[in-house]
Amino acid sequence: MPRWGWFVPLGLVTLVGALMAFRYGWIAVTLTETDVINAVAQRYITQDGGADARASDCVGVPGQIAGAWITVQCGALLYHVNQFGSVISTDPVVVRPSI
Repeated sequence: MPRWGWFVPLGLVTLVGALMAFRYGWIAVTLTETDVINAVAQRYITQDGGADARASDCVGVPGQIAGAWITVQCGALLYHVNQFGSVISTDPVVVRPSI
């Protein structure tokens, strides 16, 4: 195989990597906190919240665990969301007794 034959696969891999990096960068730049809270509220209403779930049950705060950009509390559930808008974990709300 000629020497240039080695550069074609390398060029294709580099191109695919560059396109993926551009895509993830675009998502990170255009995604807003409001978009995340609205998407999580919709998930809460349709999947996790039950019959009386409302979007007004949800509020967003800065990430509460490592790797979380935003933590959205909907009722008794916490949704931890990363910078790309993916839910990385769901936890129940822990109520700590006052001293």
